[in-house]
Amino acid sequence: MGEEKNMLAAISQQLPDLSTAERKVGECVLAQAKWFVHAAVADIAKEADVSQPTVIRFCRSLGYKGLPEFKLKLSASISHDGMPYVHEELNSSDSMQDVMEKVIGNTAAAVLGSRQSLSAKDLDAAVGLLVKARRIEFYGAGNSGIVAQDAQHKLFRFGISTVAYTDSHVQLMAASVLSAEDVLVVISHSGSSLDLLDAVKIAKENGASVIGLTRADSALGQVCDCVISVVTQEDIDKYTPMISRLLQLMVIDMLTIGLALRLGENVSEMLAKTKNSVKLKRLNH
Repeated sequence: MGEEKNMLAAISQQLPDLSTAERKVGECVLAQAKWFVHAAVADIAKEADVSQPTVIRFCRSLGYKGLPEFKLKLSASISHDGMPYVHEELNSSDSMQDVMEKVIGNTAAAVLGSRQSLSAKDLDAAVGLLVKARRIEFYGAGNSGIVAQDAQHKLFRFGISTVAYTDSHVQLMAASVLSAEDVLVVISHSGSSLDLLDAVKIAKENGASVIGLTRADSALGQVCDCVISVVTQEDIDKYTPMISRLLQLMVIDMLTIGLALRLGENVSEMLAKTKNSVKLKRLNH
């Protein structure tokens, strides 16, 4: 398996070579590594929706004698919060090849592990709100503010009235003029921003629907009409979130595609217009 600290990255790389059932066990490990170490085989099988023998076969497919040995190695490989942080895995002697492998490995593990936290039902509910909206506003701060701007950049091309606000004072003012016909999408890794909570409160008082891209169990998640759970194990007290931003962008892509499918042919016409508008600005057009 290579160095123990790269165990989760190695598991994510081997997933495509596993059977469908064994892959479910692997995704369970990536999503809940710390829980997996202490869970009974029956609980693991139930969580992954596979048989108990499949859990054992998964361990053996990865080169371990059985579940006990796999758990022992997994316990040694994970950080105190259950997933390796990119920053903790890196050291001053690492080459750029090491950096590349570790960042790719951790990102791949988080993306594949997100299957456990994301819900197609929640995504469908969010698209259902967006497709009826007169106006869609995206609020976020810091890295999440960048994601809000990306979302606005994607949806305005559908001919929808959209805007992204990253300033907390502007968010409060904008929320005060939303209506029951509007949808607010708030993006936050921690889900504990007081400014965003205040903006959501004002928006809801005006009747607007609120979609949250955040932790479902967070303060922000608790007050949204629809929550799309975006969960990572990054140490945001020390470091600027990296992987969470990528997962948020991935969810925005899911919502964008889902909305495009609901809107149908009109979207294709709108996208064609926006493409043609900048075509002459490119070389060899």
